Amino acid sequence: MKQVFNPYLPLDEYIPDGEPHVFGDRVYVYGSHDKENGKHFCMLDYVTYSAPVDNLKEWRYEGVIYKASYDPLYPEYKYMFAPDVVRGNDGRYYLYYSLANDYPNCSYIMSVAVCDTPSGNFEFLGHVKYKDGTLLQDGVIFDPGLLNDNGVIRLYYGMWWNFERDFDEAECLERQINTFKKTKEEILSSPDGVMGPFVVELESDMVTVKTPPKRIFPRDFRGTSFEGHEFFEASSMRKINDKYYFIYSTFQGHELAYATSDYPDRDFEFGGVIVSNGDIGYKGRKYNDMVMRIGNNHGSIECINGKWYIFYHRHTTKTELSRQGCAEEIQILENGFIPQVEITSCGLNAGPLLAQGTYPSIICCHLSNGNLTYGCCVDKRLPHIICENGERFIKEIENDTVIGYKYFDFKGNNKIGIKYRSSDIPPLGKLLVMTEENGTPLCFLEVTDSTNWATKATNLELYGKHSLYFKYEGAGSIDILEISFN
Repeated sequence: MKQVFNPYLPLDEYIPDGEPHVFGDRVYVYGSHDKENGKHFCMLDYVTYSAPVDNLKEWRYEGVIYKASYDPLYPEYKYMFAPDVVRGNDGRYYLYYSLANDYPNCSYIMSVAVCDTPSGNFEFLGHVKYKDGTLLQDGVIFDPGLLNDNGVIRLYYGMWWNFERDFDEAECLERQINTFKKTKEEILSSPDGVMGPFVVELESDMVTVKTPPKRIFPRDFRGTSFEGHEFFEASSMRKINDKYYFIYSTFQGHELAYATSDYPDRDFEFGGVIVSNGDIGYKGRKYNDMVMRIGNNHGSIECINGKWYIFYHRHTTKTELSRQGCAEEIQILENGFIPQVEITSCGLNAGPLLAQGTYPSIICCHLSNGNLTYGCCVDKRLPHIICENGERFIKEIENDTVIGYKYFDFKGNNKIGIKYRSSDIPPLGKLLVMTEENGTPLCFLEVTDSTNWATKATNLELYGKHSLYFKYEGAGSIDILEISFN
């Protein structure tokens, strides 16, 4: 039986910032394109994958759909950040992307490419501009989100660097001053400023701005429904039952939230958090109890064959530079509320994974030693997902590391095993096997010194749907390549 797990694309593929769209009988995911073990964000050209709407287990590689070198401002601007695609009133497909230079102190422009099909290849059309030819430069021209609202094409974009919390003020000031050539005082005293989510309408040519940029969220979040989940980046708009849902990444970074309004450009109210790539907030989970190392998050929701899904990304390596797409089914209640969902290993599988055969260890949705961080942590010893010499595995598993998978379907008597090896310090210990994060061990796997990949297995009797957790107790450090059942 064909199965799919998180991440749902091939394990050597890194497509974060996923924007899912159903065109015809297929769903297409457009996103940035990180390099495995990359040195900065978005090093590769755009590719896309698609799947039949009635079978989200069969993802097809559509190939390279657009290259940075197609833009006339390349190589001065060469980093293509998160894109989005909208079907125009002429039936063609328009790819919007933010092109940046001089990473990390970037300035941005918004470009458009077009194609007759959603799978590419897209051809450069133009830069988003005003009628007099001036490039759109109001706000941070970043993270486009498009909506064709009964023939009206709207472009949403923006970013908000917070000077007061969660980010280093000096770094924020440096980036703002470099980008906008303004002081902190000038930025904060501006009537609209340059920070926040903005919307413009586009002319029928799809590149010319028809209406002035309009901020859709409050200028000051204090005392509003957004407080604690203020807008940061990752604009994305959906229209559901005549209500507008704006999906975005908050100041927290790791969470995707939504706001709703009866209008496309005003009166938005905070709705809630849809997903956190560390499960923070899910069933009251606190920041210090994150289940995975967290980092920036970006994605959106889509209705596929009658069901709603959230597409988001997770972080691998010890940086934020190799991000992989994941997805979960969500519910939109009758009152319009979207409950936060947990991150899982089974994702788009439409049910738990079968407790049969062999699985890559890196499909875990819980990887923690109780000392995780946000963002880059290259100087710390932490369990993490890595690719070395073509093999992808979990590295630096030390005492008290917990590795979890949700969910498996067990059929009774079974053997459970791991393929592991010693890391830089010879280990001596055991892996406890549990069905709850802090549960009672059902059995254990003894771990001994083995510099080559070795397999250990033990008996396990379980029935039905369960989480599966491994907790390492012992000295030294191990890597795990696979988990297996028979």
